Amino acid sequence: MHPIRTQRIFSLISGLWVGSFITIGFLVVPILFSSLGDRQVAGMVAANLFKVTAYSGVVISLLLMLMASFLVRHELAHYRLMRWILLGMLACVVGAAFILIPWMNSLRDQALYSGLSVRESSYAVLFSRLHGASSILFMIQSLLGLALVWRATKNAD
Repeated sequence: MHPIRTQRIFSLISGLWVGSFITIGFLVVPILFSSLGDRQVAGMVAANLFKVTAYSGVVISLLLMLMASFLVRHELAHYRLMRWILLGMLACVVGAAFILIPWMNSLRDQALYSGLSVRESSYAVLFSRLHGASSILFMIQSLLGLALVWRATKNAD
C-alpha cells in the first residue's frame, strides 16, 4: 500500500474511532442515565456499550499501530510519537476491558444475586472506586485520542 493512502486511512480510522468512543462516553451514557428511570438498567446498558467499545478499541489500536509502524518504515518520522500515543490508549483500553469492567460486572452480578442493586450492597464502595478508576482511564484515553487525531492531521515535517 502507498504511504499517502495509508496516512489517509490512518487519519480516517483514528478520527472515526476516537469520535465514536468520545460520543459514547460523554454523550450517550449520560443521556442513558438521565433518560432511563432505572439507574441499574442504565448502568447495565452503559457497561455493555463500554465493553463493546473497549474490545473494538483493542483491535483498532493494534491496527493503527501496525499502520504507524509501516509509515515510520517509509520515513514518516512523526508517526513514531503516534505509536506511543496508541500504546497509551491500548493500555487504557486493556485496563478497562480486561480488569475493571469484568470486576465491576462481577460486583453488580453478585449484588443482583443477593436481590440488591450494587449501590445498596456491601460492594458499593469498591464499585464506586472501580468506577472512578475506569472514568480516569477513559478520560486519559480520550485526551490521548484527541492528541492522536490532532497529530494524524499534521503534515509531515
